[in-house]
Amino acid sequence: MPARWLVLTARVTPSELLPLVGEGLLEQGGGAVVEEGDDTLVTYLPDDGDPPALVSSIRAALRAVLPAGADFHLGWTRAEDRDWAAEWKRGLAPRRVTDRIVVRPSWTEWAAEPGQVVIDIDPQMAFGTGEHATTRGCLRLLDRHLRPGDRVVDVGSGSGILAIAAALLGASAVTAVEHDADANLNARENLDRNGVSESVRLLEAFADRDLLLGLSPVDLVLANILSGVIRPLLPAFHDALATGGRIIVSGILATEAEAVTASAGRAGLRVAEEDREQEWWSALLVPGEARG
Repeated sequence: MPARWLVLTARVTPSELLPLVGEGLLEQGGGAVVEEGDDTLVTYLPDDGDPPALVSSIRAALRAVLPAGADFHLGWTRAEDRDWAAEWKRGLAPRRVTDRIVVRPSWTEWAAEPGQVVIDIDPQMAFGTGEHATTRGCLRLLDRHLRPGDRVVDVGSGSGILAIAAALLGASAVTAVEHDADANLNARENLDRNGVSESVRLLEAFADRDLLLGLSPVDLVLANILSGVIRPLLPAFHDALATGGRIIVSGILATEAEAVTASAGRAGLRVAEEDREQEWWSALLVPGEARG
């Protein structure tokens, strides 16, 4: 284990870009990525002896994937040898998201009550654990609106938490679509851990119109991703739905809700239910608006 570590602190505005920055830090060799506050991530790397050069390289790589105009800052300090992974894990505990759904990091304990669905997750970063408001918003809507036997597609499935929840809540078939190979390695472990590998199919691909229509008809679409990705896909989500189908969207700042609602209307969808936590907005969309 290295004698010293570099502790990187990444701050980005708008905060909806945090998952993108987190993925970038992992790709650049960061260990577990932890969210601190509303706009900051922290990770650690072995000290290679030339921190300014390493941090400059990582900063350039992250800038390359962030949209123009993002307010981004990357800082660093040195720290003596510590078990950073253990410290990160100590900061996460089981979370009761609804009366029925509990998310439990795999290294913690939870005495399940009758009828509870306990999701065991071993994430690479805090976004896949239920620690982020967007995940909780999706899970709350999923708990209320998934129907036993539903055919579900989870777009941008990440750690697999939503796909696992859908399977444990009674979906008959779940397809999890994620283009990131590292995220899929973590997701496969989580699927196995929760005993749903047979009922959840993991596709390593970008979700586009052709893929979504190829998976149709779908009873429930889940999309906890950036609003800039969700909005262009809304017409394809609509067209992939079976009769009575529904869509749950999240990863959306409350300030973006009006724009997403307008895009949904143009795709022939309306907001049937909203869920707000902190600055984040999640919604249940159903067909019902005239397409414009």
